[in-house]
Amino acid sequence: MRRLWLIISLLAVLPSAIAQQADSSGVIKFALGGVTFDMVPVEGGTFTMGTDAIDRRKPTYEAERPAHEVTVADFYISRYEVTQALWVAVMGENPSQWNGNDSLPVEQVSWTAAQQFVTLLSQMLGVRFRLPSEAEWEYAARGGKNQQDVQPSAGNLYEYAWYCTNSHGHTHVVGQKLPNSLGLYDMAGNVSEWCYDWMSDYTAEPQNNPIGPRRGESRILRGGNFNSPSYSCTATDRSWYLPSSAYPYFGLRIVLESLEPIIDD
Repeated sequence: MRRLWLIISLLAVLPSAIAQQADSSGVIKFALGGVTFDMVPVEGGTFTMGTDAIDRRKPTYEAERPAHEVTVADFYISRYEVTQALWVAVMGENPSQWNGNDSLPVEQVSWTAAQQFVTLLSQMLGVRFRLPSEAEWEYAARGGKNQQDVQPSAGNLYEYAWYCTNSHGHTHVVGQKLPNSLGLYDMAGNVSEWCYDWMSDYTAEPQNNPIGPRRGESRILRGGNFNSPSYSCTATDRSWYLPSSAYPYFGLRIVLESLEPIIDD
Protein backbone atom coordinates (compact mmCIF):
# COMPACT_ATOMS: atom_id res chain seq x y z
CA MET A 1 0.00 0.00 0.00
CA ARG A 2 3.01 2.32 0.15
CA ARG A 3 2.39 3.63 -3.36
CA LEU A 4 -1.27 4.32 -2.59
CA TRP A 5 -0.44 6.33 0.51
CA LEU A 6 2.16 8.30 -1.45
CA ILE A 7 -0.51 9.20 -3.98
CA ILE A 8 -2.92 10.22 -1.21
CA SER A 9 -0.28 12.47 0.36
CA LEU A 10 0.16 14.28 -2.96
CA LEU A 11 -3.49 15.30 -3.02
CA ALA A 12 -2.84 18.14 -0.62
CA VAL A 13 -0.90 20.04 -3.29
CA LEU A 14 -3.50 19.66 -6.06
CA PRO A 15 -6.01 22.42 -6.85
CA SER A 16 -9.29 21.82 -5.01
CA ALA A 17 -11.21 22.09 -8.31
CA ILE A 18 -9.37 19.03 -9.58
CA ALA A 19 -9.24 16.64 -6.65
CA GLN A 20 -10.47 16.44 -3.12
CA GLN A 21 -8.80 14.73 -0.18
CA ALA A 22 -9.17 10.98 -0.18
CA ASP A 23 -11.95 9.80 2.10
CA SER A 24 -11.53 7.39 4.99
CA SER A 25 -11.47 4.41 2.61
CA GLY A 26 -8.79 5.99 0.41
CA VAL A 27 -11.15 6.81 -2.48
CA ILE A 28 -10.04 9.88 -4.46
CA LYS A 29 -12.70 12.15 -5.91
CA PHE A 30 -12.04 14.15 -9.07
CA ALA A 31 -14.13 16.85 -10.70
CA LEU A 32 -14.09 18.17 -14.25
CA GLY A 33 -16.58 20.61 -15.70
CA GLY A 34 -19.12 19.81 -13.01
CA VAL A 35 -18.73 16.05 -13.50
CA THR A 36 -17.31 14.07 -10.57
CA PHE A 37 -15.83 10.60 -10.56
CA ASP A 38 -14.28 8.32 -7.93
CA MET A 39 -11.02 6.41 -8.13
CA VAL A 40 -10.95 3.40 -5.80
CA PRO A 41 -7.67 2.13 -4.29
CA VAL A 42 -6.72 -1.47 -5.05
CA GLU A 43 -3.91 -2.95 -2.98
CA GLY A 44 -1.57 -5.01 -5.15
CA GLY A 45 -0.95 -8.71 -4.69
CA THR A 46 -0.48 -12.06 -6.36
CA PHE A 47 -3.39 -14.02 -7.79
CA THR A 48 -4.23 -16.82 -10.19
CA MET A 49 -5.22 -15.25 -13.51
CA GLY A 50 -7.32 -17.17 -16.00
CA THR A 51 -8.81 -20.60 -15.45
CA ASP A 52 -8.20 -24.21 -16.37
CA ALA A 53 -11.93 -24.89 -16.56
CA ILE A 54 -13.45 -26.01 -19.83
CA ASP A 55 -16.74 -24.36 -20.81
CA ARG A 56 -17.69 -25.50 -24.30
CA ARG A 57 -20.56 -23.00 -24.45
CA LYS A 58 -17.84 -20.41 -25.03
CA PRO A 59 -16.12 -20.61 -28.42
CA THR A 60 -13.10 -18.76 -26.96
CA TYR A 61 -12.72 -20.65 -23.66
CA GLU A 62 -9.20 -21.76 -24.59
CA ALA A 63 -8.12 -18.10 -24.47
CA GLU A 64 -8.67 -18.19 -20.69
CA ARG A 65 -6.20 -21.07 -20.23
CA PRO A 66 -3.88 -21.93 -18.62
CA ALA A 67 -4.39 -20.48 -15.16
CA HIS A 68 -1.14 -18.77 -14.13
CA GLU A 69 0.30 -16.70 -11.31
CA VAL A 70 0.36 -12.93 -11.76
CA THR A 71 1.51 -10.17 -9.44
CA VAL A 72 0.20 -6.61 -9.79
CA ALA A 73 1.27 -3.43 -7.99
CA ASP A 74 -1.08 -1.03 -6.16
CA PHE A 75 -3.36 1.00 -8.42
CA TYR A 76 -6.56 3.06 -8.49
CA ILE A 77 -9.48 2.13 -10.72
CA SER A 78 -12.69 4.03 -11.42
CA ARG A 79 -15.67 3.01 -9.35
CA TYR A 80 -17.96 3.18 -12.38
CA GLU A 81 -17.64 2.73 -16.10
CA VAL A 82 -16.89 6.05 -17.79
CA THR A 83 -20.20 7.85 -18.16
CA GLN A 84 -21.44 9.85 -21.11
CA ALA A 85 -21.24 12.98 -18.93
CA LEU A 86 -17.52 12.51 -18.29
CA TRP A 87 -16.82 11.57 -21.90
CA VAL A 88 -18.53 14.73 -23.18
CA ALA A 89 -16.69 16.88 -20.60
CA VAL A 90 -13.42 15.61 -22.05
CA MET A 91 -14.15 14.93 -25.72
CA GLY A 92 -16.92 17.45 -26.44
CA GLU A 93 -19.19 14.94 -28.18
CA ASN A 94 -21.15 11.79 -27.41
CA PRO A 95 -20.74 8.75 -29.67
CA SER A 96 -23.27 6.62 -27.77
CA GLN A 97 -26.25 4.91 -29.35
CA TRP A 98 -28.04 4.55 -26.02
CA ASN A 99 -28.42 8.09 -24.66
CA GLY A 100 -30.97 10.31 -22.95
CA ASN A 101 -29.27 10.13 -19.56
CA ASP A 102 -25.70 11.33 -19.05
CA SER A 103 -25.18 8.76 -16.27
CA LEU A 104 -25.37 5.94 -18.81
CA PRO A 105 -21.99 4.43 -19.69
CA VAL A 106 -20.45 5.85 -22.82
CA GLU A 107 -20.38 3.28 -25.62
CA GLN A 108 -19.71 2.90 -29.30
CA VAL A 109 -16.14 3.74 -28.34
CA SER A 110 -13.10 2.27 -30.09
CA TRP A 111 -9.84 1.46 -28.30
CA THR A 112 -8.23 4.29 -30.25
CA ALA A 113 -10.84 6.76 -29.03
CA ALA A 114 -10.48 5.44 -25.48
CA GLN A 115 -6.75 6.17 -25.68
CA GLN A 116 -7.49 9.70 -26.86
CA PHE A 117 -9.88 10.13 -23.95
CA VAL A 118 -7.37 9.13 -21.25
CA THR A 119 -4.71 11.32 -22.87
CA LEU A 120 -6.97 14.38 -22.89
CA LEU A 121 -8.29 13.67 -19.38
CA SER A 122 -4.72 13.50 -18.13
CA GLN A 123 -3.88 16.80 -19.77
CA MET A 124 -6.98 18.51 -18.39
CA LEU A 125 -6.43 17.37 -14.82
CA GLY A 126 -2.64 17.42 -14.90
CA VAL A 127 -2.23 13.84 -13.65
CA ARG A 128 -1.86 10.51 -15.40
CA PHE A 129 -4.83 8.31 -16.28
CA ARG A 130 -4.75 5.27 -18.56
CA LEU A 131 -6.65 2.14 -19.52
CA PRO A 132 -6.19 -0.77 -17.09
CA SER A 133 -3.96 -3.64 -18.03
CA GLU A 134 -5.83 -6.88 -18.53
CA ALA A 135 -4.21 -8.25 -15.36
CA GLU A 136 -5.28 -5.22 -13.31
CA TRP A 137 -8.81 -5.50 -14.65
CA GLU A 138 -9.15 -9.19 -13.74
CA TYR A 139 -7.54 -8.69 -10.34
CA ALA A 140 -10.04 -5.92 -9.53
CA ALA A 141 -12.97 -7.90 -10.93
CA ARG A 142 -12.04 -10.83 -8.69
CA GLY A 143 -12.05 -8.60 -5.60
CA GLY A 144 -8.40 -7.64 -5.38
CA LYS A 145 -6.23 -9.14 -2.65
CA ASN A 146 -9.11 -11.05 -1.05
CA GLN A 147 -10.22 -12.65 -4.36
CA GLN A 148 -13.87 -12.88 -3.33
CA ASP A 149 -15.45 -12.38 -6.74
CA VAL A 150 -13.96 -15.05 -8.99
CA GLN A 151 -17.32 -16.15 -10.38
CA PRO A 152 -19.93 -13.40 -10.00
CA SER A 153 -22.25 -15.30 -12.32
CA ALA A 154 -22.60 -18.24 -9.95
CA GLY A 155 -26.30 -17.96 -9.18
CA ASN A 156 -26.46 -14.24 -8.44
CA LEU A 157 -25.38 -12.44 -11.60
CA TYR A 158 -28.86 -10.90 -11.89
CA GLU A 159 -28.10 -8.83 -8.77
CA TYR A 160 -24.69 -7.64 -10.03
CA ALA A 161 -24.97 -7.16 -13.77
CA TRP A 162 -27.03 -6.01 -16.73
CA TYR A 163 -26.77 -8.87 -19.23
CA CYS A 164 -28.96 -10.54 -21.83
CA THR A 165 -31.46 -11.88 -19.27
CA ASN A 166 -32.40 -8.55 -17.66
CA SER A 167 -31.05 -5.66 -19.79
CA HIS A 168 -33.92 -5.48 -22.31
CA GLY A 169 -31.32 -5.00 -25.03
CA HIS A 170 -29.70 -1.74 -23.93
CA THR A 171 -27.31 -0.17 -21.42
CA HIS A 172 -28.37 1.10 -17.99
CA VAL A 173 -27.32 3.93 -15.69
CA VAL A 174 -24.08 2.98 -13.91
CA GLY A 175 -24.15 1.86 -10.30
CA GLN A 176 -27.69 0.45 -10.16
CA LYS A 177 -26.64 -3.12 -9.47
CA LEU A 178 -24.68 -4.36 -6.44
CA PRO A 179 -20.95 -3.55 -6.28
CA ASN A 180 -18.25 -6.18 -5.92
CA SER A 181 -16.22 -6.53 -2.74
CA LEU A 182 -13.98 -3.59 -3.71
CA GLY A 183 -16.96 -1.28 -4.22
CA LEU A 184 -16.71 -1.40 -8.03
CA TYR A 185 -19.93 -1.40 -10.05
CA ASP A 186 -20.78 -3.08 -13.35
CA MET A 187 -17.57 -5.09 -13.56
CA ALA A 188 -19.82 -7.64 -15.26
CA GLY A 189 -22.28 -6.68 -17.97
CA ASN A 190 -23.59 -3.27 -19.11
CA VAL A 191 -20.67 -2.47 -21.48
CA SER A 192 -17.55 -4.42 -22.32
CA GLU A 193 -14.48 -2.51 -21.13
CA TRP A 194 -11.34 -1.89 -23.16
CA CYS A 195 -8.00 -2.84 -21.61
CA TYR A 196 -4.60 -1.64 -22.71
CA ASP A 197 -3.21 -5.02 -23.85
CA TRP A 198 -2.88 -6.50 -27.28
CA MET A 199 -4.48 -9.94 -27.41
CA SER A 200 -2.06 -12.81 -26.86
CA ASP A 201 -2.25 -16.38 -25.60
CA TYR A 202 -1.56 -17.05 -21.94
CA THR A 203 1.48 -18.99 -20.81
CA ALA A 204 1.99 -20.94 -17.58
CA GLU A 205 4.93 -18.85 -16.35
CA PRO A 206 4.44 -16.42 -13.43
CA GLN A 207 4.34 -12.77 -14.48
CA ASN A 208 4.87 -9.43 -12.77
CA ASN A 209 2.69 -6.47 -13.85
CA PRO A 210 2.15 -7.81 -17.39
CA ILE A 211 0.90 -5.42 -20.08
CA GLY A 212 0.76 -7.81 -23.03
CA PRO A 213 2.95 -7.98 -26.12
CA ARG A 214 4.44 -4.91 -27.76
CA ARG A 215 2.58 -5.54 -31.01
CA GLY A 216 -0.58 -7.24 -32.08
CA GLU A 217 -3.71 -7.12 -34.16
CA SER A 218 -6.56 -6.86 -31.63
CA ARG A 219 -7.01 -5.24 -28.22
CA ILE A 220 -8.63 -6.86 -25.20
CA LEU A 221 -12.13 -6.20 -23.84
CA ARG A 222 -13.35 -7.54 -20.50
CA GLY A 223 -16.50 -7.97 -18.44
CA GLY A 224 -19.22 -8.86 -20.93
CA ASN A 225 -22.06 -6.46 -21.74
CA PHE A 226 -25.83 -6.02 -21.80
CA ASN A 227 -26.09 -8.43 -24.73
CA SER A 228 -23.88 -11.17 -23.22
CA PRO A 229 -24.98 -14.52 -21.82
CA SER A 230 -24.09 -15.21 -18.18
CA TYR A 231 -21.06 -17.34 -19.07
CA SER A 232 -19.48 -14.37 -20.84
CA CYS A 233 -19.79 -12.13 -17.77
CA THR A 234 -17.17 -13.87 -15.62
CA ALA A 235 -13.96 -12.39 -14.25
CA THR A 236 -11.88 -14.56 -16.60
CA ASP A 237 -13.79 -14.08 -19.87
CA ARG A 238 -11.77 -12.49 -22.68
CA SER A 239 -12.83 -10.91 -25.95
CA TRP A 240 -10.80 -8.97 -28.48
CA TYR A 241 -11.39 -6.68 -31.44
CA LEU A 242 -9.46 -4.39 -33.75
CA PRO A 243 -8.51 -1.10 -32.04
CA SER A 244 -10.68 0.77 -34.54
CA SER A 245 -13.81 -1.25 -33.70
CA ALA A 246 -16.64 0.69 -32.04
CA TYR A 247 -19.93 -0.98 -31.19
CA PRO A 248 -22.87 0.06 -28.96
CA TYR A 249 -21.60 -2.27 -26.22
CA PHE A 250 -17.92 -1.17 -26.08
CA GLY A 251 -17.01 1.21 -23.25
CA LEU A 252 -14.22 1.69 -20.74
CA ARG A 253 -13.08 2.06 -17.16
CA ILE A 254 -9.93 3.98 -16.22
CA VAL A 255 -6.92 3.63 -13.95
CA LEU A 256 -5.10 6.42 -12.15
CA GLU A 257 -1.42 5.83 -12.82
CA SER A 258 0.15 8.74 -10.98
CA LEU A 259 -0.66 12.04 -9.30
CA GLU A 260 2.74 13.45 -10.19
CA PRO A 261 2.09 16.62 -12.21
CA ILE A 262 2.43 16.26 -15.97
CA ILE A 263 5.13 18.66 -17.18
CA ASP A 264 5.18 19.59 -20.86
CA ASP A 265 8.57 19.64 -22.55
